[in-house]
Amino acid sequence: MAEQLRGARPGSLPRVSRRWTTLFTLVWLGLWMAWLVPIQLVLPAQLSTIDHADRVRDFGLINGAVGCVAIFALPIFGALCDRTRSGFGRRRVWVLGGVVVFALGLVLAGMQTSWLLLAACWIVAALGNSMMTAGLTAVIADQVPEGQRGMISGAVYGPQAVGILGGLLLVQGLDTRWRFVALAAGLALLALPFLLWHRDRVADHGASRLSLRTAVQGLWVNPRAHPDFAWGFGGRLLVNLGNAFGTTELLFFLRDGLEVPDPEASLLELTSVYLAFTLVATYVGGILSDRAGRRRVFVAAAATLQAAAALLLAVVPSMTVALVGAGLLGAGYGAFMSVDQALITAILPDPDDRAKDLGVMNVGSLGPQSFAPLLGGLFITSLGGYPVLFGAAGVTTLLGAAMVYRIRSVP
Repeated sequence: MAEQLRGARPGSLPRVSRRWTTLFTLVWLGLWMAWLVPIQLVLPAQLSTIDHADRVRDFGLINGAVGCVAIFALPIFGALCDRTRSGFGRRRVWVLGGVVVFALGLVLAGMQTSWLLLAACWIVAALGNSMMTAGLTAVIADQVPEGQRGMISGAVYGPQAVGILGGLLLVQGLDTRWRFVALAAGLALLALPFLLWHRDRVADHGASRLSLRTAVQGLWVNPRAHPDFAWGFGGRLLVNLGNAFGTTELLFFLRDGLEVPDPEASLLELTSVYLAFTLVATYVGGILSDRAGRRRVFVAAAATLQAAAALLLAVVPSMTVALVGAGLLGAGYGAFMSVDQALITAILPDPDDRAKDLGVMNVGSLGPQSFAPLLGGLFITSLGGYPVLFGAAGVTTLLGAAMVYRIRSVP
């Protein structure tokens, strides 16, 4: 199968099987669980113990530092992945290495009693996340035909909400150290079946050799020469930033803004609603866009749903509205990420640099999750509090939806 895939065009690729799709879904489930549960619960709770007075500032600085690392790590790891030659496979070896580094960072994070050392460990975990993402997203462009990309992109982002909910349940009742250990173990166990069964596409012999220098030199994608790529990146960046504004500060919003009696239980309740709507919208949106042969209208409509959720909370901040917003946000985010991923794979500039170009695009997904707590903390502490935060989330998301419609090569 690998030999057949060398140099294949998206339209000529064989359809991926249900077994492949299931294993691909599981590895993403582990990645999202290990990444998002610490951001939503474990890190804020740990910082509340380590440095209670400055927990919002610390949380923002840690994630801001991770965002700076991700901006360079994602495209560089992608470029190196494109040029890797290994008997274990050029994509698979990066996924395996990422699992090891990610799990190590998680375990070390659980041992820290200083927020600076915690930041260093979370950066290690983020590097592992970037390594895994470089290999996994390139697999879609390598091996999934165009007519299945919406559905398979649903397999990437559908597990996100399941990972959050499952991870929250997994760490309930555990102390900080064992929370991180449990998440690291879940990451490794869920990735193992894919690593054992998946076989990569053979690397083109004409690709340049593995080199950090060539990887760095190739990071620039000229927006004049590739305007659709630039608009796609801008849309993804802004929509994900708006979504991150509305989710990464959620525990603090429940605890300090709404002052609910049990913030962690309320977070689990909101996540459950978010999960239900995300699951349906992710797969339905991806499949419908495959059948319609259209991407932009689905992406823009999904972004608008997310904006509506944020603006509702800005105007009427209450637990009831938060539950409604969780449904709208879940539906909008699920449909956006599955269809947007399919759209992005159709506007990559060079088939020989898929992992690198997807790494640049993935900055638009992972970067906002890292920078949003830093900017969000500024909104909360200095610029008007939670209503301003959610208002900014809505406006940012609508701007991202408008950018998507500037793309011309994809219907």
